Amino acid sequence: MASTEELPDESARELYLAILSSGGRLPFGALADTDRAALEQLVRSGLVLPNALDRTYVAVSPRSVSERLCTELRSAATRLLLRAEELPDVLGGLTRAYESTPRIALEPARPTLIDGQQQIRQRIAELLSECRTELLTAQPGSREPETLALARQQDLALRRRGIRLRTLYQPSALSEPATVDYAVALSAQGSELRILDEPFQRTLIIDRAVAVVPAADDNSRAAFISDPTAVAFLAAVYQRDFGRAETVDWCRLGTEPPLQAAAHRVGRMLAGGLTQRAVATRLGLSERTVAGHIARLREQYRAQTLFQLGWQMRGGRRD
Repeated sequence: MASTEELPDESARELYLAILSSGGRLPFGALADTDRAALEQLVRSGLVLPNALDRTYVAVSPRSVSERLCTELRSAATRLLLRAEELPDVLGGLTRAYESTPRIALEPARPTLIDGQQQIRQRIAELLSECRTELLTAQPGSREPETLALARQQDLALRRRGIRLRTLYQPSALSEPATVDYAVALSAQGSELRILDEPFQRTLIIDRAVAVVPAADDNSRAAFISDPTAVAFLAAVYQRDFGRAETVDWCRLGTEPPLQAAAHRVGRMLAGGLTQRAVATRLGLSERTVAGHIARLREQYRAQTLFQLGWQMRGGRRD
């Protein structure tokens, strides 16, 4: 199928003009190595044709190329439109089967409680398959790498559908490589992932129409809420928390060596006025590990005390 990818870039256009200025022909042997990629683009697009008999490349009219590509694109567009019109009929049987399958109905007047991790995940997956505009999530605590791998595939698929994604994490997420990798992949696709240094509840809000919150301490039961007033309240609380949360340069964080990244996270918290014990608690690290990071930072910044270290990391000069 034809596409605009066949059109030459700037370097290929310059080479085409150079060939025209040389009489419209370029001998095989006169091609510079640096121009090979540009020439391949011209040949692919049909703007230049190789003449094996004369051992030259010959420039042809862009008008004919334009007419050919326009015809191919119109034909492809027509085929896609016809295929789009056929899709409802092709998938009609599957759609009717899905809609006729018994499932737990959500009652707007009261939350629907679902027990069991598998059943909860299945219902969430069904709701996400119908998500149209936005997914808001708050994820306190750690998540297993296997869970994050599944979430990564699911959430990237949502982004490809144009769904807006926002996620809240606690500071401990900054020291979890699997979470950082997930955040790097999602932020690169336009998702917003922030850090909130406060306690908050695990929450999932879909299209501001359905909210999912834990109904048991071990997350074995979930409440699915569809009452508009309740969902609007939870969404407003989420927006307030998200507005207070800290933005993170996940891409830079993902490229730092793990030890260096962890030390810098410790340093930023110390610079913000937290004690060594508070930093350890919020990052989910032992005080001994935090002490090791602090020792490396004091050596790097030539700081004799924690006060000096915090001052220098807030913008003070090194001696």
